[in-house]
Amino acid sequence: MLGDVGQLVLDVIGALGYVGLALLLIAENLFPPIPSEVVLPLAGFLVGRGDLNLWGALAAATFGSVAGAVVLYGLGRWGGRRLVLRYGKWLRVDEQRLQKAEGWFGHYGDWVVLGARVVPVARSIVSIPAGTAKMPLVRFVVLTTVGSAVWNGFLIGAGVALGANWQVVQGWIGSYSNVVLVVGAAGIALFLVLRHFRRGKKGQ
Repeated sequence: MLGDVGQLVLDVIGALGYVGLALLLIAENLFPPIPSEVVLPLAGFLVGRGDLNLWGALAAATFGSVAGAVVLYGLGRWGGRRLVLRYGKWLRVDEQRLQKAEGWFGHYGDWVVLGARVVPVARSIVSIPAGTAKMPLVRFVVLTTVGSAVWNGFLIGAGVALGANWQVVQGWIGSYSNVVLVVGAAGIALFLVLRHFRRGKKGQ
């Protein structure tokens, strides 16, 4: 069973081809409920069936991902934090999530834009603090393109490999997200402990 979202993806790609896939990825960045873990493996299934070309699908998906990210970047850069929170309910962004993304960006700088592209939820939200911090647009686009291409390529490739069983990917992503959260929390805890000891040594 495809479900409503899967059927929507099929209908859009069936009607618009690569343009439809790009539009779906723009929407995935901006609005629920169109998760990339449904869109991209299903696109991979269509690649395996011969309805789409692999490189064309990857290019269209990555273009859509970057375009959606640039919209959020622009909202953060020229609209500011207040405007983002004002319309946050439409963007899957609340103050708590935005504060987390701002913390990541503050601690790890520009490169979090690259790393966050392979982390569900964070991959969209991180564009906003990049904008409010006025990260250079060209650098933002380059890092977003590289990170998005990796994520999109993995999910499309998984869809190609799994064929009619492409829906298995959704379960993988759920487990993967939990692992990322645990590893991320452990990494932050280790960082704070090491910083505490370094400060203690300096104070002696």
